[in-house]
Amino acid sequence: MGIQTTKLNRSFREFIEAQTVFFVATAAPDGRVNVSPKGLDSLKITKDDEIVWLSVTGSGNETAAHLLQHPRMTLMFCAFEGDHLILRVYGSAKVIYPRHQEWDELYAMFPDYAGARNIFKLEIDLVTTSCGSGVPEMALVRTRAETDLVPWYAEMGADGVDEFWNKKNTMSIDGDPTGILEETS
Repeated sequence: MGIQTTKLNRSFREFIEAQTVFFVATAAPDGRVNVSPKGLDSLKITKDDEIVWLSVTGSGNETAAHLLQHPRMTLMFCAFEGDHLILRVYGSAKVIYPRHQEWDELYAMFPDYAGARNIFKLEIDLVTTSCGSGVPEMALVRTRAETDLVPWYAEMGADGVDEFWNKKNTMSIDGDPTGILEETS
């Protein structure tokens, strides 16, 4: 068994900051578990026991729907280059939309990505490591989000993104609301 602790130490922070991709897992009390890969410059460690990350619009909004029902979240970071390591961060998270009071302060930490739809704030209660020797070593070829995804939302414009949210991001695949278009915070 690897390390178990409740905070990110310096080496964990450096490991997380060096990763080009991370994975987020959430689940409502009933229905499907969601696991999604994330990239871009979209994750910031704000404290030893807190991480915030920015979500750019996608074809679904499962993480937000799940957190409205149950706040548990797991982030996983894998070393695809260099020494092998898997680091998991567990905790309680909340979703922050552009209409929420915290949005401007948190969003200022990130590049201004077209299609930015929500920020997740994770309060860490457990950090674990495992060896990761079963994870293949791979090299990064390119970041498709910066060359394909973000420009697509920029071309779509704010009205187009709102329309996309209305069509694809208001309900989870299990039929649960995501809260993206609610008028009040």
